[in-house]
Amino acid sequence: MIWLLLGLLIFFGIHSVPIVTSLRAQLVSSIGAVGYQAFFSIVSLVGFVLIVMGYGEMQTAGSANPQIWLPPTSIKHVVFLLMLPVFVFLIAAYVPSNIRDRIGHPMLVAIKIWALAHLLANGDLASIILFGSFLAYAVIDRISVKSRVSRGPLCERKGTIAGDVVAVVGGLGAYLLFMFWAHEQLIGIALIP
Repeated sequence: MIWLLLGLLIFFGIHSVPIVTSLRAQLVSSIGAVGYQAFFSIVSLVGFVLIVMGYGEMQTAGSANPQIWLPPTSIKHVVFLLMLPVFVFLIAAYVPSNIRDRIGHPMLVAIKIWALAHLLANGDLASIILFGSFLAYAVIDRISVKSRVSRGPLCERKGTIAGDVVAVVGGLGAYLLFMFWAHEQLIGIALIP
């Protein structure tokens, strides 16, 4: 459990730096924009690796990872439906699309939906901590984003129909890839046996 908690602390700690704009500005002025991006990326990666290690360890920990609630078998259909827009929103966050313009911050919306879907599908303590943390962070960050000033090209509104097509087609393709292959390869759980 310690590796999971430490990973979450590191990952969300570094991702909270942009919320405190004065801290971000201080870091950029002292180590430069590229240095800040490198530092942010390395610390994020360390946190992510610890999360993966800790969560994986907890999945084999037996009584150290108690089942808090037992999701009904039928919930998987709801989860599959909830996950459908997640990949579309993830891609829409990085292409100039009307989807991004209308939603405002599709990455955070995708994280919230992903976390909620996985909370519904998993009732063990480690899953509740992992997905609950991501859901809470995405809600807090979304509130914070609303109060921040536009900082860069991703905040500009200039969506295109072509961007929407890329987001929808690419997102649906990624969804199908995960449903039928990648989830089992990366996570170890086959979604469709």
